[in-house]
Amino acid sequence: MSNSYNELRWNPLLGCWVIVSSQRSKRPWRQVERCPFCPGSDETGFGWDVLLLDNKFPALKREARVSRESRDIYLVREAYGSAKVVVETPEHEGDLDSIPFENLVKYIETLRSVTEKECMDEKIQYVLPFRNKGEVIGVSLTHPHSQVYVLPFIPPRVAREIEMQKKFIEDHGECLICHITKLERDGKERVIYENRDFVAVLPFYAMWPYEVHIYPLRHFGSLKELKKEEEKTLADAIRFVVATYNSLFGFSLPYMMILHQAPCRGDVDFHFHVEFYPVHRSQDKLKYPAGIEWGGWVFTYDGLPEERAGELKEAARRAYEKLKASGSPPLNSPA
Repeated sequence: MSNSYNELRWNPLLGCWVIVSSQRSKRPWRQVERCPFCPGSDETGFGWDVLLLDNKFPALKREARVSRESRDIYLVREAYGSAKVVVETPEHEGDLDSIPFENLVKYIETLRSVTEKECMDEKIQYVLPFRNKGEVIGVSLTHPHSQVYVLPFIPPRVAREIEMQKKFIEDHGECLICHITKLERDGKERVIYENRDFVAVLPFYAMWPYEVHIYPLRHFGSLKELKKEEEKTLADAIRFVVATYNSLFGFSLPYMMILHQAPCRGDVDFHFHVEFYPVHRSQDKLKYPAGIEWGGWVFTYDGLPEERAGELKEAARRAYEKLKASGSPPLNSPA
């Protein structure tokens, strides 16, 4: 289409790229006709359990075009890359704690495979898998699915994590997240769940009220380095966190889930982890990042993280019993 542009515009104030996609405003909101992710649609066909698709309204494209030339400090580049969708189940409803566990393991395998394949492109710097759940998050299609953005740059938040992890290694001679994991496991106050390979905690420095991070007990940087047996234990940890969220207030809790991994190239010592950001601060109230958060990048936390962790621990016990009753128990009991 003549007016289809996918470009990067440089923000000179913050030193980062903004993705501009002229066609994304046309993507559907609350599909009223046949769900495009259900079996038998034009995109999906039949006979699958987990499905990888190209996003029909991608923010990035291999054949990206720009709408204008750079001028002075206003830099414009092609938004080279791709956007993928991972449909986690043929069922139209569900979450990562209710779909078959085998699907969840295959979902992790799919994310690893996408990372391996996309990182082979020398123009690609980063692969970012993420999952948005719930209308208040901005989800336009309710069928359970995740997304993968394949980027020609390292996202600013990840770049900051890389910087801080590098500095900690230089100053202390050990990995920052390995150190954080040890502190959390020693104290146990904010640990929600642990299996043989991963631990889920509400971090000491949480910004969202019920934020949870999943840290590997083994130091590795990318999904590409995930061992076969760790696909199952990572799936188990993710499922348990989601089940805990869905047991917290008695309804299916909206959240964002982001997998942070090492860049595709370069000698970067990074510790892979998963971060969850639920937007509720109570059963009937949302956490709205406002002036101080967006204007200053300074989050305020209502309450104490340790109190919130206690609430999650109670929800985790209910989640454990529910998963156990479903015939597919977690690999371990809650913390």
